[in-house]
Amino acid sequence: MNIEGKVALVTGGSRGIGAAVALRLAREGADIALTYRNDASDVVEQIKGLGRRVVAMRADSGDASAVAAAVDEAAGTLGRLDILVNNAGEFIVGPVEELGIDAFDRTFAVNVRAPFAAVKAALPHLREGGRIISIGSNVAVRVPFPGFSVYSASKAALVGMTKALGQELGARGITVNLVHPGATDTDLNPESGPMAEAITGFTAVGRYGRPEEVASAVAYLASEEARYITGTALHVDGGFTI
Repeated sequence: MNIEGKVALVTGGSRGIGAAVALRLAREGADIALTYRNDASDVVEQIKGLGRRVVAMRADSGDASAVAAAVDEAAGTLGRLDILVNNAGEFIVGPVEELGIDAFDRTFAVNVRAPFAAVKAALPHLREGGRIISIGSNVAVRVPFPGFSVYSASKAALVGMTKALGQELGARGITVNLVHPGATDTDLNPESGPMAEAITGFTAVGRYGRPEEVASAVAYLASEEARYITGTALHVDGGFTI
């Protein structure tokens, strides 16, 4: 994918899609910084095993100052920053009558404000050829089940942010894109879960996705080959949004 020698920061990079993205970018030759909430030792050891440099920073993405500090630490420790992947997310669902304003505020703090804070902090470090990629969700486009009002709204907000930043940063040679995963087999949403059969029925291919399949899309958008793609969303959802 032609990212050898570059430095990538993946927020929420210790498990699930974030870990798959961090490992894929490392396999493609990038040094990796990642943020985590609980433990990142497993993915850190795997990245080291690939011969890449890695730094892991505990940071709550609900705290904009912590996000900005992590960006600066990543660039300072690894000497540069070329790729920012906004992956950390908050998933709170339920009937609107049962969702408090605190749930709304937390969801938007992590899913919308944190990517904005990360971009602001990253721009002094990103040079021409820089890449900003955010992880959205297919439910920003299609919502087949009740209870997603806050979560879907937060991921839809990333669509507008991505378009606007793509317009604003294009002249600097920095691309900004969004990846919308569908149902992906992770510990938070296993393909063996109680809703799996219903969710799978909405896809064209009839199965859950794999974290590595989402990571492949991110790796492509991070590469030199994707230099003419910006301000757009790539759906990795097995045809959920057809």
